Amino acid sequence: MEVKAQDHSRWWILGAMGTILGVILLDETVVSVALPTIREELGLSLLEAHWVVNIYLLVLACFAGAAGRLGDVLGIRVLLSAGLLIFGLSSALGGFAESGFELLTARAAQGIGAALIFPLSLVVLIQSFDEKERGLALGLYGGIGTVFLSMGPLVGGVLTEYLSWRWIFWVNPPIVLVVALVAWVFWRDPPRQREREFDLKGLILLVTGLAAIVFGVMEGPDRGWAQPEVLMALSVGLVFLVLFVRVEQRATSPLIAISLFAGPGFAASNMILFTAQFGKITLFVFGASYFQSKLGFSPLTAGVALLPIAFPQIFIAPMAGKIADKFGSRGPSLTGTALGAIAILIVALGMHLDVAALIYAGYFLWGCCVPFLFVPPRRAIMSTVPQALHGQASGISMTFQLLGGTVGMALGSSVFAITGSFTLVFCFVAAFAVCVLAFAYASLALDNKPGRPAV
Repeated sequence: MEVKAQDHSRWWILGAMGTILGVILLDETVVSVALPTIREELGLSLLEAHWVVNIYLLVLACFAGAAGRLGDVLGIRVLLSAGLLIFGLSSALGGFAESGFELLTARAAQGIGAALIFPLSLVVLIQSFDEKERGLALGLYGGIGTVFLSMGPLVGGVLTEYLSWRWIFWVNPPIVLVVALVAWVFWRDPPRQREREFDLKGLILLVTGLAAIVFGVMEGPDRGWAQPEVLMALSVGLVFLVLFVRVEQRATSPLIAISLFAGPGFAASNMILFTAQFGKITLFVFGASYFQSKLGFSPLTAGVALLPIAFPQIFIAPMAGKIADKFGSRGPSLTGTALGAIAILIVALGMHLDVAALIYAGYFLWGCCVPFLFVPPRRAIMSTVPQALHGQASGISMTFQLLGGTVGMALGSSVFAITGSFTLVFCFVAAFAVCVLAFAYASLALDNKPGRPAV
């Protein structure tokens, strides 16, 4: 049985969960603009400055999958509250940091808090709305989050230029407090039998494997993919993940039910989320770099130049959800992926020709596509699993999304290091999107055979 929030309370929950998702995503990009100032004030080395951004992403990617299962075992409400507490306190401490070690520790703790919040906020949202309204709710939820992400460079530039880089962290605790109050007032865990057994062996294997893989992927572009430490990290990570799969197949209460991937639609939807984050990070990071290095924009102006991504999402995100509710998730997911690849190619063409209007047009089209890249796949994932597995499914989808950003950033950096061309970076991403589109089309067509439920 699913518990639905009644009357207006579900909209309070939607606003709170969308806002905290936005804050988590904002913290992925808001720090990057302030890094030069932070590095100068705290005396950070180039490596330390690099890891101020990366350690948050690494911890978030490693623990998000496990957090979903923990929510199934311990209860969503308790674990979400713990995540909010950790995230709020670590944000406050990050603002008071006086050394690189203190700031990196705070960022790692932020990542742990965010990893608990990220998948569980989606579960709370899904269980607050019935099937007919889920697409709309997911559209608004994702739209709020993506607008926050889009505003990251701009917010970071404004706070750093007019106040202090420390306010990048200090703005979080008041927001977290409001979200926590809303969650405690309006949300209760579903009345169901909870499993108390937790797969600790699986957790260790998964976190170690993902940490090694993500570390290797992050360091590959800077140190060189052929360096022993990078190859060792990737090899160790791969071995641990293979062992994780074998352990989970035999576990009585697995951390992640491998059987979920037996449905082609589940795998395809997760790959679309991976690709969407791949493209989004590329457009933000390499787009901002292009605007500053090629066009001479200041960090603040570069942040403004990225706004064409955000504006269309405000209006299209709810529409994407309604369309998915009415027609199912397959068509919108595939259409969004195809148009997303076209948008990235338009940006690449604009950079090749040095035509700013084309670049902005590509960014605007991408902003129109983003809701269809995130909302229908998430709806498909959560609609095809029983409520008892919502935590696991949410954790898996969030892990795929986060890995898309991490891997995308590393591969994009490698392409740029080899070619020195922003155009080729974007062409590479577009080609990857086309490959995923072909895989998703074939998988979803298989999943749409007679006898399978429509999603």
